[in-house]
Amino acid sequence: MSISEVHFTSRQLAESLAGSPYMAVISITDPGTPEARLDPLFKHVLRLSFYDALPADEFMPAPPGLFDHEMARQISQFVTDLMAAPFALSVMVHCEYGISRSAAVALFVEALSGAPLTAREFTYEANLWVLERLQQLHPDLDIDVPPREFAHDRRHMVRA
Repeated sequence: MSISEVHFTSRQLAESLAGSPYMAVISITDPGTPEARLDPLFKHVLRLSFYDALPADEFMPAPPGLFDHEMARQISQFVTDLMAAPFALSVMVHCEYGISRSAAVALFVEALSGAPLTAREFTYEANLWVLERLQQLHPDLDIDVPPREFAHDRRHMVRA
């Protein structure tokens, strides 16, 4: 059918969620750390391990532990496979803190699938290295990173 919606979050929150066979997970951890402890009811899981970093020089090969073209290909294939599923799925992307790597991958999933991304205004800190590697696989894809001023600080909102 299709991907119905996209979310991104922290590892801590992802590990606390009850699993669902209708939610796919892209799990991003730091190299050398254990895999995220996800509920076994999450049936569609792609696990990747890379640092939230940019190379010092874009013309040099990326050092070990950085996001690379093979990881981009794995994400692209995973999302394409999910889009061909016979039932609707949501996608959750998590990284250690739920800020940069997960935001970049969630923006890519949104652009590739056309599914809405929840809390999109908080993607202004998306890791640009990750986004550029993903966009190289799909050069015609328009991935829109919102500017920081579109984020609304919910901590200052009056509670009812």
